Amino acid sequence: MACTLQQAAPPLNPAVLALDWLLGSWESDEPGEGSFPTIPPFRYSETLHFTHVGQPVINFMFNASHVESKKPMHRECGFIRLQPGTNRVAFIIAQNSGLVEIEEGELTGQQLSLKTHALARTSFAKEPHVQQISREFRLRGDGKLEQTVSMATSDQPLMQHLHITYRRSS
Repeated sequence: MACTLQQAAPPLNPAVLALDWLLGSWESDEPGEGSFPTIPPFRYSETLHFTHVGQPVINFMFNASHVESKKPMHRECGFIRLQPGTNRVAFIIAQNSGLVEIEEGELTGQQLSLKTHALARTSFAKEPHVQQISREFRLRGDGKLEQTVSMATSDQPLMQHLHITYRRSS
């Protein structure tokens, strides 16, 4: 007979307590909508996972897939940090497209508003290159999480690119 030890989850670090409303898994409630002048409009589904291991950061992983084919599309993972004693927040993000970014902004209640602070990309990233991203997460009164992402590239100004709503799945 095998014995297994169940280890209790560590307590949430007080430095990120203000982000506890994000923790858990979220699934798109309805397909999200994406558009940009250089690509045909598309619909996607997405899962978000926000976790912690007791450190002063929230870990995240975002996985998007095509609504009809279910094929993987966009992936992002990284960390969320809060500047101690403030409402300033930073997302440190690595994307499967070869883009790495830092977005900074503010936490106001249960809403995050972020914009590009720094970008880096692989030397062979496809053009046009992303120049700026802004992102907003908002926990709605009905308990659903809404995300809107705007993007600017080397040949297009900042405009809405993605919009999706999620329901908590765990």
